Amino acid sequence: MSTTTETMGSTTTTTSGGVMVGGAMMTPDKDIVDNAVGSSDHTTLVAAVKAAGLVETLKSAGPFTVFAPSNSAFDKLPAGTVNSLVTPEMKPTLTKILTYHVVPGRLTAGNLTAGQVLTTVQGETLTVMKNGNGVMIKDAKGGMARVTIADVISSNGVTHVIDTVLMPAK
Repeated sequence: MSTTTETMGSTTTTTSGGVMVGGAMMTPDKDIVDNAVGSSDHTTLVAAVKAAGLVETLKSAGPFTVFAPSNSAFDKLPAGTVNSLVTPEMKPTLTKILTYHVVPGRLTAGNLTAGQVLTTVQGETLTVMKNGNGVMIKDAKGGMARVTIADVISSNGVTHVIDTVLMPAK
């Protein structure tokens, strides 16, 4: 089997179907959670998913489309926000924020169109913005997240790495 690689920005795609994210190979035979656990760029997200009790949900059949904030996206939040959100008393708020990053179905970047409105698992909407080949996601509060790595295919869906944490209106 050949392992020719094609590098596009910070994404490396191999002919075996995997994508490098956070120093680890994300492969279609792993579920969304197992792929995320391998990424050194998603340790905050993985900890938050565990604190919210969403691991089993995101390991289920899906399919899901996940807009996955990187560690640097979480770092943009006000100081102390992440530490506060992962406490037991903040679990409902954390769950609301995390499920706002998940859309039912398997939507690759090619499936996303400018102006498309996506209804999240949390119940509110996200709006797709496109600029050339670039994809941006607009949240309910007008915040914008840029997709930095698109189409990380997993057995139960697709993940798009984003550079900003999306916030629901409520």
